[in-house]
Amino acid sequence: MLSKVRVEPGRSADLTTRSTADRLGLKGKADAATVLAGLHARLFELQARLWAESRRSVLLVLQGMDAGGKDGTIRSVFSGVNPQGVRVVNFKAPAGDELAHDYLWRIHGHCPRDGEIAIFNRSHYEDVVAVRVHELVPAKRWRRRYRHLREFERELTDEGTTIVKVFLHISHDEQRQRLQARLAVPEKNWKFRAADLEDRKRWDEFQRAYDDAISETSTAWAPWFVVPADRKWVRNVVVSRLLVATLEAMDPRYPAPEPGLEGLQID
Repeated sequence: MLSKVRVEPGRSADLTTRSTADRLGLKGKADAATVLAGLHARLFELQARLWAESRRSVLLVLQGMDAGGKDGTIRSVFSGVNPQGVRVVNFKAPAGDELAHDYLWRIHGHCPRDGEIAIFNRSHYEDVVAVRVHELVPAKRWRRRYRHLREFERELTDEGTTIVKVFLHISHDEQRQRLQARLAVPEKNWKFRAADLEDRKRWDEFQRAYDDAISETSTAWAPWFVVPADRKWVRNVVVSRLLVATLEAMDPRYPAPEPGLEGLQID
């Protein structure tokens, strides 16, 4: 499953050839629910060990088109984990003091501490995607940022952060249905922005920008995973499995207890 969604370093992401509705071997929602329950239990165990060990960290980067399911992924995947060891960062358009610094300045300060899993709901990749599509900086400037991002992530990795980068891949029609649902349900109206429709008109431009960004920055130390996200139950299983596999490879351990605890009786 994971090998199918991984973008091998040096190869094109080829988003137009990747299915947004692939079941990836899952039979249906019931099957996915059973698998997900097991993954939740395993993630809870591994995250507890990472938090206790407090020597390394994990950064989950979530990117995707509007209504791609970033919020829903976070709610599903991290259901039941220890909230002390998980932090979500939502990156909006830079403002104020952020604009007076280089574009990675605000990102670095939110990277995970030792023992923590940080989730970036949008990220530094907006600076080579949205910035490109909306022509906020010259092409020469955003193109050289690919190199910046590769080296920024290498530095984080060298210092003990394992990076998991996920692109939630939805179809044009699925986005339409999800945006329409935000209008149909009053409790979801707050999620709708008129700007979403303007970005939707530029769908092809965003897809090209994402394709280039993913292709240029999928590296051995921080590869990209393009997750089919039209079916939410597939999306949730794949991202959960990816995190479990990542933590199992890290194999965090509980610290050794203080000496002299054996046989200790508390009065």
